[in-house]
Amino acid sequence: MKRIFHPFRSSTQQLGPLEQRMLDGLWAKGSATVRELVEGGCQDLAYTTVMTTLDRLFKKGLLTRLEEGRAFRYAPRFSRQEMHREVAGQAFRQLLDASPASSLPLSFLVEILGERDEQLLDDLRKLVDRKRRELSQSNPGHKEKE
Repeated sequence: MKRIFHPFRSSTQQLGPLEQRMLDGLWAKGSATVRELVEGGCQDLAYTTVMTTLDRLFKKGLLTRLEEGRAFRYAPRFSRQEMHREVAGQAFRQLLDASPASSLPLSFLVEILGERDEQLLDDLRKLVDRKRRELSQSNPGHKEKE
């Protein structure tokens, strides 16, 4: 699967609380100008603070913007689900890369899932089974491991 944030990996690893708040506001509205965000829930922030934060998110590649009169209308480039998927993927990649034995972080994952909710273990098994089927269909010589 193509990594949607690859060119922006270093800038998206950590979003500040204001950046996260602006993204949440834009996901709720779909798109907005600085003024619309300030008037619609960010009254506690200065106009220039919202403007600067949105500009940073735009420069990080997380927002699009279109000129609208003398202002810009900002919109998220990615859905909340896409963003969460990429962040989780980055965390798992770092975890696997940091361990000399990839089975160690996987065993922690299974342990944590079991502690949280047994249904999550069933969900994980279904995802693994689906991925194995995909791999065997795309590579007929691929042999499944048990």
